[in-house]
Amino acid sequence: MAATNATIGAVFDEIADWLELDQANPFRIRAYRNAARTVAAWPKPLGESGQDAEAFTALPGIGEDLAEKIEEIVRTGSCRQLRSLRRAHPRGLRELLRIPGIGPRRAGRLFHEAGITTARRLVGAARAGRIRSMRGFGARSESGLMRAAEAYLASDRRWKVSEATQQANALARHLGASKDVAELCVAGSYRRQRDTVGDLDLLVASRRAAGVNRLFLDHPEVSQVLAQGPTRTSVVLKSGMQVDLRVVQPASFGAAMVYFTGSKAHNLALRRIAQKRGLKINEYGVYRGTRRIAGDTEASVYATLDLPCIPPELREDRGELAAAARHQLPTLIELRDLRGDLHVHTDASDGHASLADMAAAARRAGLDYIAITDHSRHLTVAHGLDADALVRQIDAIDRFNAEHPGIVALKGIEVDILEDGELDLPLSVLRRLDLVVGAVHSQFKLSRMRQTERILRAMDHPCFSVLAHPTGRLIGEREAYDVDLDRLARHARERGCFLEINAQPERLDLDDTGCRMAMDAGVRLAISSDAHDVHGFGNLRFGIGQARRGWLEAKDVVNTLPLPQLKETLAKTMG
Repeated sequence: MAATNATIGAVFDEIADWLELDQANPFRIRAYRNAARTVAAWPKPLGESGQDAEAFTALPGIGEDLAEKIEEIVRTGSCRQLRSLRRAHPRGLRELLRIPGIGPRRAGRLFHEAGITTARRLVGAARAGRIRSMRGFGARSESGLMRAAEAYLASDRRWKVSEATQQANALARHLGASKDVAELCVAGSYRRQRDTVGDLDLLVASRRAAGVNRLFLDHPEVSQVLAQGPTRTSVVLKSGMQVDLRVVQPASFGAAMVYFTGSKAHNLALRRIAQKRGLKINEYGVYRGTRRIAGDTEASVYATLDLPCIPPELREDRGELAAAARHQLPTLIELRDLRGDLHVHTDASDGHASLADMAAAARRAGLDYIAITDHSRHLTVAHGLDADALVRQIDAIDRFNAEHPGIVALKGIEVDILEDGELDLPLSVLRRLDLVVGAVHSQFKLSRMRQTERILRAMDHPCFSVLAHPTGRLIGEREAYDVDLDRLARHARERGCFLEINAQPERLDLDDTGCRMAMDAGVRLAISSDAHDVHGFGNLRFGIGQARRGWLEAKDVVNTLPLPQLKETLAKTMG
């Protein structure tokens, strides 16, 4: 089996990191960054398609040079350019880039001016007061970098759920082709749809464990074997992700899924309930004394405790067991409940496809409507629209809707919320839209009070429908800005606007706790893909995962509404 899409994307990201450290041409760096995102999000495994370099040029933003590198990575798992860049730099230097607050330019300065190449050396230099003396740093930034480096050293690496999905799908295809595999499940935090995953727990039901283990070890992405036994094998993949395989008898598969899916807190609470009934639960089944009374299915395990089967996303010990006992578990939203997408970009700003192509892709994804929300002018790096350009786009959307009856494109904008809370475009043109998606793209370090007041003022604008990615976080890259989310949610309810669950894997913003808080405050949410190309709608499933973890039902999400009801609802937000 060839390299996964995640592996190809990781190679391009690392090349971009080294190039940025070397202060190479910014356009070249951006090409690798865009290629990494495109490849990692591509829905079909590039390495299994049998395509050559010429075919890879059909991918958005992939020219001949990048296509040849994709072919090389597919064939070898790496490429000559990456090996050359690694040889030209100290081995540990890239570790600095994984520390929040350190980008390639800062890492380059820390290396060239202070000889710092690792997180441990950064901590030592900060404790010795060597960083504050460097131009542009100071005591405050030194302290912040030291805390970030210490936190990095104390934590294990976690992977975005989209990255984990690439690895999980490749493993499932590899093992699923074997007749020795009766059933297969990727359990753990991945199955609970955590926004990040520490490792993968792969469960297999089989009566031939030895054959399954051999096949697992034959996976071409395996780089290191940590442990090997008759029913459990642990490996590290070439990406650095650890995978644990557990093989159980089919009669125990349900019990194993319960045991290896739930959080430690959920499983402990479940065992306490069982103990009160004189039962024992483990990964092999439910036992009364020495007799197994359940375990082939998850439902059978919960049924022994007079509980309905609890959805995997809820198994965190956050009240789900009590709700199950009262028969008050929510009917969680599913992907098929979504009727449309309220945050979509085209090549009119920083997207990679036309309005017609994005609409066709949305239709293929089963959607009835999309909102075209290109960036406003303030976000210059995204080639945002000014008032005149937005008017032209409004007219273009009207023409599209008249000529394409299969799907409806709503007229929208992702407008920047300026530092003073004003919106980036005049009211006169905003009033011509179906919805306005407001977003913070600058001034992330305002105080909690100022950031909150800024967004509250934007919500009070006569035309304000949805607050995009409400905390501004980028997973593993940028912490959420300091804002009173509870106050925003209560104000959104009073104002009648909505909060977004941005389904981009690097955002997943709101996260699960934010989703539940918003629901408790009585605010409906919009699950949006923030798609920038025709494959971006595939990210909606990750937004659904966060919504389900936040206990959301279909009624809690505004874009589950049929188009006529949605238009009536949006009209109330537009003055």
